[in-house]
Amino acid sequence: MRGCGIAAQVATTARLVSLAGLGLVSQNITGGVEGMSASARRILSTDGVAGNIRSTVAAPAVRNEVERRARPEVAGAAAAKVSVFVAADNRLLREALAHMLVKKGSIEVTGLDSVAPLEAEHVAQTNANVLLLTSRGALNDDLQMIQQVRGAAPGVRILLLGMARNEAEFLQCVRAGISGYLLHDASSEEVLRGVRAVHAGEAVCPGTLCAALFRYFESEAAALPCASARRRLGLTRREQQLVPLIAKGLTNKEIANHFSLSEQTVKNHLYRMKHKVGAEDRLDIVQLYRTQGFLV
Repeated sequence: MRGCGIAAQVATTARLVSLAGLGLVSQNITGGVEGMSASARRILSTDGVAGNIRSTVAAPAVRNEVERRARPEVAGAAAAKVSVFVAADNRLLREALAHMLVKKGSIEVTGLDSVAPLEAEHVAQTNANVLLLTSRGALNDDLQMIQQVRGAAPGVRILLLGMARNEAEFLQCVRAGISGYLLHDASSEEVLRGVRAVHAGEAVCPGTLCAALFRYFESEAAALPCASARRRLGLTRREQQLVPLIAKGLTNKEIANHFSLSEQTVKNHLYRMKHKVGAEDRLDIVQLYRTQGFLV
């Protein structure tokens, strides 16, 4: 009979060690079962050895650990929290956006500020992952703000809530450095998805404007002269990109807006281009490219 008792104790100890490995009881089992959970007691009771050990109510910490392991997605969600800085001129709007982001998603709002003027250094200091920026309604102001934030906080992804459905203005914002673009009448769900998407490294924009991106890059590729043009005429890549726009009759200001440059920079490019190819004016540059077969 004594041998049977020893065998039962050995079996009990082995079972306790197994349960300890699963985190259902504490690792110290020499003095009995400390902090045994209800699950552990049920397992032991099926072997008829529950009466041979001292059981206690499971400690809250143990129960919490079991529940946490049963729901691993909870820990993953906390680790994936996105920090967002919200910038809008209208105080009611920026507070509403912040409330919506915090309520609907695993998002932390690290700062609120007006766009006029928005301190780019302030955005950088908050260590935000995403800047949710509302348009001021003036393209040049938006471009300047985007460029300032990109300079002060290059790691911050910018999601712009814009008002313009104009393709040219949208493309200029993309060139300035935004990661996503939504129209100002976007729903809360669209904004929430947009924030998560740009944080994940994806691009966000309405379907119609996305098509404009493809058309733009298609036209850029077709209009760029081949490598032999660079050797023969000595123009830089940027100077080559100006030629198709000159051929379309765009003004210096329009070309500057297209490339997010200053008008003076475009004038400097044109001055150098004329001297490189020996042209009298901008139209001579275009004509020379056509006669060389580098521009259709």
